[in-house]
Amino acid sequence: MSLTRRQFAGLALTAPWLAHAQSAADPSTLRMGVSDRPRSLDPRFATDALSSRVNRLLYRALTDFDEHFQPIPDLADWRHDGTVWRLTLRDGAARFHTGAPVTAQDVVATFRSILEPKTASPLRGSLSHIRQVVAESPQRVRFELSRPDPLFAGRLNIGILPAALLEQGHDFNRKPVGCGPCRFVSADEQKTVLVRPDGVRLAFIKVKDPLVRVLKLRKGELDLVQGGLAPELTAYCARRPELAVDWHPGTSFAYVGFNFRDPVLGRLPVRQAIAHGIDRAAIVRWLFRGHARLAGGLLVPEHWAGLKDWQGYDYDPDRARWLLRRAGVPQPLRLSYKTSAAPLRVRLAAIYQDQLRHAGIDLDVRSYDWGTFYGDIRAGRFQLYSLAWVGVKSPDIFQYVFHSAFTPPRGANRGHYADPLVDRLIEQALVADSPHEQATLYRRLQRRLADTVAMVPLWYEDQYVVRRASLHGYRLYADGRYDGLLTAG
Repeated sequence: MSLTRRQFAGLALTAPWLAHAQSAADPSTLRMGVSDRPRSLDPRFATDALSSRVNRLLYRALTDFDEHFQPIPDLADWRHDGTVWRLTLRDGAARFHTGAPVTAQDVVATFRSILEPKTASPLRGSLSHIRQVVAESPQRVRFELSRPDPLFAGRLNIGILPAALLEQGHDFNRKPVGCGPCRFVSADEQKTVLVRPDGVRLAFIKVKDPLVRVLKLRKGELDLVQGGLAPELTAYCARRPELAVDWHPGTSFAYVGFNFRDPVLGRLPVRQAIAHGIDRAAIVRWLFRGHARLAGGLLVPEHWAGLKDWQGYDYDPDRARWLLRRAGVPQPLRLSYKTSAAPLRVRLAAIYQDQLRHAGIDLDVRSYDWGTFYGDIRAGRFQLYSLAWVGVKSPDIFQYVFHSAFTPPRGANRGHYADPLVDRLIEQALVADSPHEQATLYRRLQRRLADTVAMVPLWYEDQYVVRRASLHGYRLYADGRYDGLLTAG
């Protein structure tokens, strides 16, 4: 989104609001502006970024991740021997918001519910190798797997639900009951409200328009906004004395995805041409103002299994046109590109359209509201699209996204990518004996994904928060989590 003179003038005319901003602030409530409402407050179904971040405040999991993307204990410690994993709940680790302690039976009930086909949880695919899960005692749980899985601890990062309510068929999406730091208060189409242990309420207020979010920040009707603003708006906020902008390197991975069932996009030279036709460095430099870094793969380079020597395809429109001629397709090649209606995403689509025109590709851009757009992507109704993977930590994501057996609804291989070598490398990495062997296999896998152009890696976007200057104590994290709300005030 580009701010017009009228829009800038509109922001300037709101200056009289600022005298009221202080009195509008309510110290008993922190108000975060978000572009939509959480799609699910049930951890078995939360797959979008906003839902996952809010769910993290409501629920706790058996495991978490450290800053090096290695799994660490949360509710439980673990040990394993091949295909048998035993987890012991930490003494007094947590209580549900009902007051009942978290027990092994709650863990068993949660995972059995996910594995039950009738539940239709999108998490079931990555846990399908669980043969059974058993409570050995009130504090101990045994997971029996059908195959060794060194990454299994990372798969247990799922919010635990109370067994009694699961048995009753409780609607956790409408009335969440977890064991996390925050309790659920209320939710409707416009606002979701939680309460912290100290009594401060956290309100996630739906404000679709980014410009309106900024206006509400200036007026004092919002306390902070994390992400989702056009770079010009972020720069504008940084110049306002009543606002502050904080930055942190991020792991959110933006990419362009393909439909491999399409006869044109199924040709490697066409995908290579698209990769060479996008000037990612110019977009990072001029649009993101340097607050992003070029990506070569789904995992950031500092990840223990990340690629450290590859940043994606160089911009080369001449080579792109040569590749299209080699593929035997007409120029200009007409392709359809779907994106969300978020202003920044629409603007990026326009940039791709202009850049790819120089590469011999005529891009038909189609933007939709988020629900329609995401529904089309999940259903495979696209040629090209762009999305981002947010908060990726475990390399088991490769199975979920690229293995040929993990097409929807089992996984997120939405473009039906299929490569026997990729499948084999994924399967070998999943059962590798040592972290070093795993890392080697995952790096080979990522080079193969790059060689076959399974997607076009774009960049890792920095995390940022725009907040009232008087709000302190909000910490940013690389994965974009909202844990900073627990300490801000």
